[in-house]
Amino acid sequence: YHAEWKDIPTFAQKSTHHFMVLNYIWVAFFVIAFIVALIKLLFMGNTEIFTELVNSTFTSSKTAFEISLGLTGILSLWLGIMKIGEKGGVIQSFARLGAPVFSKLFPGIPKEHPVTGSIFMNISANLLGLDNAATPMGLKAMQQLQELNTEKDSASNPMIMFLCINASGLTLIPITIMMYRAQMGAANPSDVFLPIMLATFSSTLVAILAVCIKQRINILQRNLVLFFGGLAAFIGGLVWLFNSLEQEQVSLYSTLFANTLLFTIICGFIVSGIRKKINVYDTFIEGAKEGFKTAITIIPYLVAILVGIGVFRASGAMDFIIEGIRMGVGALGINTDFVGGLPTILMKPLSGSGARGMMLDAMNTYGADSFVGRLASIVQGSTDTTFYVVALYYGSVGIRNTRYTIQCSLLADLVGAIAAITLTYIFFA
Repeated sequence: YHAEWKDIPTFAQKSTHHFMVLNYIWVAFFVIAFIVALIKLLFMGNTEIFTELVNSTFTSSKTAFEISLGLTGILSLWLGIMKIGEKGGVIQSFARLGAPVFSKLFPGIPKEHPVTGSIFMNISANLLGLDNAATPMGLKAMQQLQELNTEKDSASNPMIMFLCINASGLTLIPITIMMYRAQMGAANPSDVFLPIMLATFSSTLVAILAVCIKQRINILQRNLVLFFGGLAAFIGGLVWLFNSLEQEQVSLYSTLFANTLLFTIICGFIVSGIRKKINVYDTFIEGAKEGFKTAITIIPYLVAILVGIGVFRASGAMDFIIEGIRMGVGALGINTDFVGGLPTILMKPLSGSGARGMMLDAMNTYGADSFVGRLASIVQGSTDTTFYVVALYYGSVGIRNTRYTIQCSLLADLVGAIAAITLTYIFFA
């Protein structure tokens, strides 16, 4: 993540701290892992610890490549579909639909630019919990934002806003979490639905507010107030609807609605291409080739971040942090029930699969319907994986200076975690 001074944009030279944040964090993973491993070797006699660290680098590298490989097909499919929608005029229609709000949140994007449509589709897919569709749409949006970017090494203001919204992980229908809870034997797997929605709404709102303050965007503009007010009303209506349904109906209808809408979009794009009299098949192939190139581009970035996180976990540094917090909280006489959910909370910004593993472990250890089991579920749905999102999205377009993206995203993660803990006490204590 380091670059020669001559490669750094002028405004970034004035603030090297912003440029070096990811570099410092990445180095810290290795340094902390080494120190903890050395303590375990010298004072606890753990002769296997450095073998475990080295093995974790191999495992994490392999995982990073497998993620990229897994994304190749999905990216090729969705960027092919997106290319048809672009030439068929559908993306431009989405751009016009999202313009009243996005023109305020992304003032650096020209009016009715196609990237607005890509952002609209990415956020919509995230809201419905459709990760497989949201990621390719988001990467397409990043490529379009990079075309508008005058400082190719540095994140632009619209990029930062877009990344922070994605990292905050606003999801209306947490289908996968409810599915995991059902598998782990929860009596009512959807009982975390409302707390998750409130927690993720809180984290997304804070992420947007933080970026707006940094970029001096007036959040009290009429269109933005109406949008957030309307979103809050819609969430309230959705909560009322889902509370009136049986658990089986919630899972059935949410999955059915999301996937029906997704396939309708695919067919709608194809029909739009036919109406515009373009060669739909050739257009799809053209977009699919972009997807393949993007998947190859992100491999080094994913290897870097996942290996760093892997050695940090393997060293046992996470366990030391959690035990330290448990002792500190207990010494203050504060209720320590939430400490069992800290592994999921601390892992969430670092690794999606790691946090999912921590959530399943919490439900297996304490019970799916325990306080900790529910807290881990709510935390898992409250935000997205900041470092993975930054590595994936910025890596796809070669951005090295992330500016204040990580700070704002981690602030949203913190708020999401606090909201998750608070809401678990309110609903389930």
